[in-house]
Amino acid sequence: MDEGGGEAFVVGLDREAVLRRREVIRNVQLRGAWVTLVIGAVGIVAALAAMIAFRGAGLWPFALLLIAAMVPLVLSFVLVRRLDAERQRWYAANELQPVAMRMSPKALELACHGAAYPVVLPWATVKGFRQEKLFGQYALELELAPGVAATTAGVRGLDQPSVRSIVKPNPLLRPTGLFPVNALDQPVHVIDQALKHFSNGQAGVIHAGQNQQGKER
Repeated sequence: MDEGGGEAFVVGLDREAVLRRREVIRNVQLRGAWVTLVIGAVGIVAALAAMIAFRGAGLWPFALLLIAAMVPLVLSFVLVRRLDAERQRWYAANELQPVAMRMSPKALELACHGAAYPVVLPWATVKGFRQEKLFGQYALELELAPGVAATTAGVRGLDQPSVRSIVKPNPLLRPTGLFPVNALDQPVHVIDQALKHFSNGQAGVIHAGQNQQGKER
């Protein structure tokens, strides 16, 4: 991943830990998708039944509102199933890389699974990582500087579909995080120190609740 050589800090991945987390995430997402589908279907059927049973009671506007409210639930089920199928194809076609990230004086490089090539982010585009508890385990989520996109100067790889699905997930879906903490071969505090070192203090690891505490001060 490091094309320029020189000083670098590498964080590796534990393959078995990543595979276990994938299975947990998939089970939780599919279970939640089926629950939302059932709720949506029941709501739509109830609205249609009310329109038929009370045809002359003027309930159709309320029934239509209920149907409109339930449609996004059904659509979210379809979306989850489609993304799960795509994700499984990515997993089958791409071997899990042993390196999660590499830091150098020039940039942060990330190995996102399913991506054809690493994501390269110059330090001016990175705020660091946010550590949050997702699906019962702590994970690191990438925090980009405001306004950073795939077309930002020096940025490479953000436009890959597998990267977009993690860095900027669909708002209807729960984020999964970029890297599970227990799968990294370096502790979070060491990664935080390395981020600060290579970015000259610009980037770091933001822990859960840290943003909220800063707002309350």
